[in-house]
Amino acid sequence: MSKFTLKVNGTSHTVDVEASTPLLYVLRNDLDLHGPRFGCGLGQCGACTVLINGAAVRSCVLPVGSVRSEITTLEGLAQGDLLHPVQQAWIQEQVPQCGFCQNGQILTAKVLLDKNPNPTDEQIRKGMASALCRCMTYYKIQSAVKVAAQLMKTAKGVRA
Repeated sequence: MSKFTLKVNGTSHTVDVEASTPLLYVLRNDLDLHGPRFGCGLGQCGACTVLINGAAVRSCVLPVGSVRSEITTLEGLAQGDLLHPVQQAWIQEQVPQCGFCQNGQILTAKVLLDKNPNPTDEQIRKGMASALCRCMTYYKIQSAVKVAAQLMKTAKGVRA
């Protein structure tokens, strides 16, 4: 076992785990953060997505010992009780059915909009292709990404 200090959502946490432990397990089991979820365990579905240095990263295959930068989870997107525009758009467009994939969908959408604040439908589909949804809510996801793009331009958020 080794001690690691992780900065997650702006707060430093020290954990005592094996360096090879997947970051997902540390986030969920040690830090009690339940946004990232275990989906496939292979880094393919996106349910475990977190943000590191502005990139969407699969935490189920990332050893905690290799993390050197701040981590942002779904819980860290909101600023206090002010929802991030992507979260607001997801609620407004009533995207989730089962909700299991929404962590990965929302964080992937944030990365997409950070890189391309005005994506076309094709760019949205391509940018979101790595986040899988078993309920097939892809059209609602596409609509929510468009709404989020508009909200981000006006920098409006709503209270949670």
